[in-house]
Amino acid sequence: MSTNLRIACVMVGLPARGKTYISQKVCRYLTWLGIKTKVFNVGNYRRKLHGANLPHTFFDPHNTIGEQQRREAAATALEDMIRWFNEDQGIVAIYDATNSTIKRRRWLTEKLGSEDIQVLFIESICQDESLILSNIKDVKLSSPDYANIDPDEAAADFRARIDHYKEQYETINESDLTYIKLINVGSQNIINQIQGYLESRIVYYLMNLHIAPRKIYFTRHGESEYNLLGKIGGDSNLSERGRLYASKLPDLIKSNLGDQSLTVWTSTMKRTIQTGENLDYPKLQWKALDELDAGVCDGMTYEEIEEKYPEDFANRDEDKFNYRYRGGESYGDVVLRLEPVIMELERHENILIIGHQAILRCIYAYFMNYNHEDLPYINIPLHTVIELTPKAYGCEEKRFKVDIDAVNTHRPKVKRLNSLHKKSSLNFPAVGASGEIVRDPISPIIPISPQLFPKASNSTKRDSSQLSVEKDMSHLELGETVTQDGYF
Repeated sequence: MSTNLRIACVMVGLPARGKTYISQKVCRYLTWLGIKTKVFNVGNYRRKLHGANLPHTFFDPHNTIGEQQRREAAATALEDMIRWFNEDQGIVAIYDATNSTIKRRRWLTEKLGSEDIQVLFIESICQDESLILSNIKDVKLSSPDYANIDPDEAAADFRARIDHYKEQYETINESDLTYIKLINVGSQNIINQIQGYLESRIVYYLMNLHIAPRKIYFTRHGESEYNLLGKIGGDSNLSERGRLYASKLPDLIKSNLGDQSLTVWTSTMKRTIQTGENLDYPKLQWKALDELDAGVCDGMTYEEIEEKYPEDFANRDEDKFNYRYRGGESYGDVVLRLEPVIMELERHENILIIGHQAILRCIYAYFMNYNHEDLPYINIPLHTVIELTPKAYGCEEKRFKVDIDAVNTHRPKVKRLNSLHKKSSLNFPAVGASGEIVRDPISPIIPISPQLFPKASNSTKRDSSQLSVEKDMSHLELGETVTQDGYF
């Protein structure tokens, strides 16, 4: 029996109900948190085993050959998923398929249960025909199943495929299963038997998703006085060029957004507030958006840090994501405190975040699916607006550079052949350390140990009555974190 917590998120729903969209979003979110996650799409296995461009009759439940081949694809995907758990030490797998019958769900529950893998079913129910049609047009007709096929012919075939699945579709009513139902893209949610911290986090994330069209804008504050001096930390004012950028920002946003509504989020630091002061939109200050705390290095230049703390300076270059300044933070700490911000971003429509370099790197990495190793080196230049438009399987990106000079605060990754901290013969001054690498780089940054969050036994499970939860949830209170400015 495995001693590690392992969860299989099993999708349920008719075709064109957003199951793959939800799968990719959950995978990206958990990966951002450092939890090893992978999607297993049964449709990809079916195309690999039996080819694409199959007619809708292949999905007819009365087609015994088609039924057998679809079961083969489902079984192969499940075998690969279990192998991934056992050999690659996976934590969360997402099994993306219709799984639309009680018989299929029981088979999955028994197979996964025998491997000591918890199962969380995620059912997507959509009764809005306009959303279904939009999904068919935007996603399904561009899939390999309909390559080089007339769009009208493909749409008719896909609707016939949906009708075949409707013949045998059985919504989840099994009271002994752990599940969440997302009705009309989260306008209503029904949850049952949710247990443990990680399952709760996944469910809470799902309850905040929506697919309404929107744009997310990022910009760093205008150039600051500390930027000019090459210092990190502090709460400095904008430089003259930074104030000029602040004056140009409203026209840039207006020209791209038009008359659409927008909310502006800033940190509580002067340079972000000053950058947004000319914007005629509702504004909200977030303590969680304050810059990474540089601790004892606050107010120093990188040259001063390298001179005073040469060994630690090298360590930070080797593992920048996990390196924590003494008395300060690591990028991993920042990701953790930004989780409530991500939840709010998923709930809202058009947002402009005026932030700091390290903060925007973390948020950008979430939307663009960067790994932890590359996250601290994402280039977020000054006096530039980044526009992200969420789509089904990712984000479209545009960048708008304002023609106002600014210092370049981006430090590329340094390749070091030999780690300074491994050379015990080096005679560094006994001045103490500026920080430490706080954990194994592959460790998740939220607690998921089954010893900390054990799965309840059958005798201690919550009552199986369903809980209907509306979309609106109370705003999370954010902890007070003293944070700083700078180059990071």
